Amino acid sequence: MLNIWGRISSINVRKVAWCAQELGLDFQRTEAGGKFGMVQTPEYLALNPNAMVPCIDDGEGEARVVLWESNVIVRYLCAKHAPGTLYPEPLPERFDAERWMDWQQTTLNPVSGGAFKQWIRTPAAERDSAVIERSVRATEPLFALLDAHLATRAFMLGDAFTMADIPVGCEAHRWFGLPPTEYTRPAWPHVERWFADLKARSAARGVLDLPLE
Repeated sequence: MLNIWGRISSINVRKVAWCAQELGLDFQRTEAGGKFGMVQTPEYLALNPNAMVPCIDDGEGEARVVLWESNVIVRYLCAKHAPGTLYPEPLPERFDAERWMDWQQTTLNPVSGGAFKQWIRTPAAERDSAVIERSVRATEPLFALLDAHLATRAFMLGDAFTMADIPVGCEAHRWFGLPPTEYTRPAWPHVERWFADLKARSAARGVLDLPLE
Protein backbone atom coordinates (compact mmCIF):
# COMPACT_ATOMS: atom_id res chain seq x y z
CA MET A 1 0.00 0.00 0.00
CA LEU A 2 1.05 3.56 -0.67
CA ASN A 3 1.43 5.58 2.52
CA ILE A 4 1.03 9.36 2.36
CA TRP A 5 1.85 11.67 5.24
CA GLY A 6 0.34 15.13 5.37
CA ARG A 7 -2.73 17.16 6.27
CA ILE A 8 -5.20 17.70 3.44
CA SER A 9 -5.31 21.46 4.18
CA SER A 10 -1.83 21.67 2.60
CA ILE A 11 -1.82 22.48 -1.12
CA ASN A 12 1.13 20.13 -1.58
CA VAL A 13 -0.61 17.23 0.14
CA ARG A 14 -3.73 17.88 -1.95
CA LYS A 15 -1.66 17.36 -5.11
CA VAL A 16 -0.51 13.92 -3.97
CA ALA A 17 -3.90 12.77 -2.66
CA TRP A 18 -5.65 13.85 -5.86
CA CYS A 19 -3.00 12.17 -8.00
CA ALA A 20 -3.36 8.91 -6.08
CA GLN A 21 -7.14 9.07 -6.53
CA GLU A 22 -6.80 9.75 -10.28
CA LEU A 23 -4.64 6.64 -10.52
CA GLY A 24 -7.08 4.54 -8.50
CA LEU A 25 -4.41 3.61 -5.97
CA ASP A 26 -5.00 1.92 -2.65
CA PHE A 27 -3.41 4.33 -0.18
CA GLN A 28 -3.44 5.38 3.42
CA ARG A 29 -3.04 9.03 4.36
CA THR A 30 -1.84 9.96 7.84
CA GLU A 31 -2.53 13.47 9.12
CA ALA A 32 0.79 15.21 9.75
CA GLY A 33 2.11 18.73 9.88
CA GLY A 34 0.48 21.86 11.28
CA LYS A 35 -1.79 21.15 14.22
CA PHE A 36 -1.22 17.40 13.78
CA GLY A 37 2.51 17.61 14.52
CA MET A 38 4.50 14.41 13.92
CA VAL A 39 6.98 15.98 11.47
CA GLN A 40 9.63 16.58 14.15
CA THR A 41 9.58 13.01 15.44
CA PRO A 42 12.64 10.82 14.81
CA GLU A 43 10.48 8.39 12.85
CA TYR A 44 9.22 11.04 10.46
CA LEU A 45 12.58 12.78 10.12
CA ALA A 46 14.04 9.45 9.01
CA LEU A 47 11.60 9.64 6.07
CA ASN A 48 11.82 13.37 5.40
CA PRO A 49 14.68 15.27 7.08
CA ASN A 50 13.07 18.54 5.96
CA ALA A 51 10.28 17.99 8.52
CA MET A 52 7.67 19.01 5.94
CA VAL A 53 4.71 17.40 4.21
CA PRO A 54 3.95 15.54 2.06
CA CYS A 55 6.06 12.43 2.16
CA ILE A 56 5.28 9.01 0.72
CA ASP A 57 6.48 5.49 1.43
CA ASP A 58 5.71 3.15 -1.46
CA GLY A 59 6.50 -0.52 -1.80
CA GLU A 60 8.68 -2.91 0.14
CA GLY A 61 12.21 -4.29 0.16
CA GLU A 62 14.46 -3.27 -2.69
CA ALA A 63 11.48 -1.79 -4.53
CA ARG A 64 10.61 0.54 -1.66
CA VAL A 65 10.56 4.24 -2.56
CA VAL A 66 10.44 7.06 -0.01
CA LEU A 67 9.94 10.52 -1.53
CA TRP A 68 9.27 14.09 -0.50
CA GLU A 69 8.58 17.19 -2.66
CA SER A 70 5.01 17.18 -3.92
CA ASN A 71 5.56 17.66 -7.65
CA VAL A 72 8.24 14.97 -7.68
CA ILE A 73 5.81 12.60 -5.98
CA VAL A 74 3.16 13.36 -8.61
CA ARG A 75 5.68 12.68 -11.38
CA TYR A 76 6.79 9.42 -9.77
CA LEU A 77 3.27 8.08 -9.24
CA CYS A 78 2.19 8.99 -12.77
CA ALA A 79 5.35 7.52 -14.32
CA LYS A 80 4.85 4.30 -12.37
CA HIS A 81 1.10 3.85 -12.87
CA ALA A 82 0.10 5.86 -15.95
CA PRO A 83 2.95 6.04 -18.47
CA GLY A 84 1.71 7.38 -21.77
CA THR A 85 -1.42 8.96 -20.28
CA LEU A 86 -1.04 11.06 -17.13
CA TYR A 87 2.73 10.80 -17.60
CA PRO A 88 3.45 11.76 -21.24
CA GLU A 89 6.14 9.62 -22.83
CA PRO A 90 7.20 11.67 -25.88
CA LEU A 91 9.86 14.09 -24.66
CA PRO A 92 8.26 17.29 -26.02
CA GLU A 93 4.98 16.57 -24.22
CA ARG A 94 6.67 15.31 -21.08
CA PHE A 95 8.79 18.40 -20.68
CA ASP A 96 5.89 20.66 -21.51
CA ALA A 97 4.16 19.07 -18.51
CA GLU A 98 7.33 19.43 -16.43
CA ARG A 99 7.56 23.10 -17.36
CA TRP A 100 4.07 23.91 -16.14
CA MET A 101 4.57 21.91 -12.96
CA ASP A 102 7.74 23.85 -12.23
CA TRP A 103 5.99 27.11 -13.09
CA GLN A 104 3.38 26.37 -10.47
CA GLN A 105 5.99 25.63 -7.83
CA THR A 106 8.56 28.32 -8.56
CA THR A 107 6.57 31.20 -10.10
CA LEU A 108 2.87 31.08 -9.19
CA ASN A 109 2.95 29.55 -5.72
CA PRO A 110 5.47 31.92 -4.12
CA VAL A 111 3.51 35.04 -5.05
CA SER A 112 0.00 33.69 -4.44
CA GLY A 113 0.86 32.48 -0.95
CA GLY A 114 0.90 35.94 0.61
CA ALA A 115 -2.77 36.74 0.05
CA PHE A 116 -3.82 33.19 0.91
CA LYS A 117 -1.98 33.19 4.24
CA GLN A 118 -3.22 36.64 5.16
CA TRP A 119 -6.90 36.08 4.28
CA ILE A 120 -7.22 32.44 5.34
CA ARG A 121 -4.68 31.82 8.10
CA THR A 122 -4.19 35.22 9.73
CA PRO A 123 -6.72 36.80 12.13
CA ALA A 124 -8.30 39.93 10.62
CA ALA A 125 -6.75 42.22 13.21
CA GLU A 126 -3.26 40.96 12.37
CA ARG A 127 -3.39 41.07 8.57
CA ASP A 128 -0.85 43.07 6.59
CA SER A 129 -2.59 44.87 3.74
CA ALA A 130 0.72 45.54 1.98
CA VAL A 131 1.45 41.81 1.80
CA ILE A 132 -2.00 41.19 0.36
CA GLU A 133 -1.65 43.95 -2.21
CA ARG A 134 1.75 42.71 -3.40
CA SER A 135 0.47 39.16 -3.65
CA VAL A 136 -2.65 40.10 -5.63
CA ARG A 137 -0.69 42.40 -7.94
CA ALA A 138 1.84 39.67 -8.71
CA THR A 139 -0.62 36.78 -8.97
CA GLU A 140 -3.30 38.20 -11.25
CA PRO A 141 -1.03 38.57 -14.32
CA LEU A 142 0.01 34.93 -13.91
CA PHE A 143 -3.59 33.75 -13.97
CA ALA A 144 -4.13 35.97 -16.99
CA LEU A 145 -1.19 34.18 -18.64
CA LEU A 146 -2.77 30.84 -17.71
CA ASP A 147 -6.10 31.99 -19.13
CA ALA A 148 -4.47 32.81 -22.47
CA HIS A 149 -2.79 29.39 -22.49
CA LEU A 150 -6.07 27.58 -21.84
CA ALA A 151 -7.92 29.56 -24.52
CA THR A 152 -6.79 27.03 -27.13
CA ARG A 153 -6.80 23.76 -25.18
CA ALA A 154 -9.02 21.81 -22.80
CA PHE A 155 -6.24 20.91 -20.37
CA MET A 156 -2.71 22.10 -19.70
CA LEU A 157 -1.21 19.98 -22.50
CA GLY A 158 -4.15 19.76 -24.89
CA ASP A 159 -7.19 17.52 -25.09
CA ALA A 160 -6.19 15.09 -22.33
CA PHE A 161 -5.78 15.43 -18.59
CA THR A 162 -2.16 14.88 -17.51
CA MET A 163 0.05 15.27 -14.45
CA ALA A 164 0.51 18.96 -15.34
CA ASP A 165 -3.11 19.71 -14.47
CA ILE A 166 -2.74 18.52 -10.88
CA PRO A 167 -0.36 21.10 -9.36
CA VAL A 168 -1.78 24.00 -11.37
CA GLY A 169 -5.31 22.88 -10.55
CA CYS A 170 -4.51 22.83 -6.83
CA GLU A 171 -3.14 26.34 -7.15
CA ALA A 172 -6.36 27.48 -8.84
CA HIS A 173 -8.36 25.84 -6.05
CA ARG A 174 -6.45 27.88 -3.49
CA TRP A 175 -6.83 31.20 -5.33
CA PHE A 176 -10.46 30.68 -6.36
CA GLY A 177 -11.28 29.81 -2.74
CA LEU A 178 -10.26 33.20 -1.36
CA PRO A 179 -13.16 34.87 0.48
CA PRO A 180 -15.39 36.87 -1.89
CA THR A 181 -15.98 39.39 0.89
CA GLU A 182 -12.29 40.29 0.72
CA TYR A 183 -11.35 39.73 -2.92
CA THR A 184 -13.08 40.27 -6.24
CA ARG A 185 -11.43 38.04 -8.79
CA PRO A 186 -11.07 39.21 -12.41
CA ALA A 187 -12.84 37.20 -15.09
CA TRP A 188 -10.63 34.45 -16.47
CA PRO A 189 -13.17 32.49 -18.53
CA HIS A 190 -10.81 29.83 -19.82
CA VAL A 191 -9.31 29.15 -16.39
CA GLU A 192 -12.83 29.05 -14.93
CA ARG A 193 -14.02 26.54 -17.54
CA TRP A 194 -10.93 24.36 -17.03
CA PHE A 195 -11.20 24.50 -13.24
CA ALA A 196 -14.89 23.58 -13.38
CA ASP A 197 -13.95 20.53 -15.46
CA LEU A 198 -11.29 19.56 -12.93
CA LYS A 199 -13.72 19.88 -10.02
CA ALA A 200 -16.19 17.64 -11.86
CA ARG A 201 -13.72 14.78 -11.99
CA SER A 202 -14.68 12.04 -9.54
CA ALA A 203 -11.05 11.69 -8.42
CA ALA A 204 -10.98 15.34 -7.36
CA ARG A 205 -13.61 14.77 -4.66
CA GLY A 206 -12.22 15.27 -1.20
CA VAL A 207 -9.62 17.66 -2.64
CA LEU A 208 -10.94 20.40 -4.93
CA ASP A 209 -14.32 20.52 -3.18
CA LEU A 210 -12.83 21.30 0.23
CA PRO A 211 -12.87 24.79 1.74
CA LEU A 212 -9.55 26.44 2.45
CA GLU A 213 -8.11 26.37 5.94
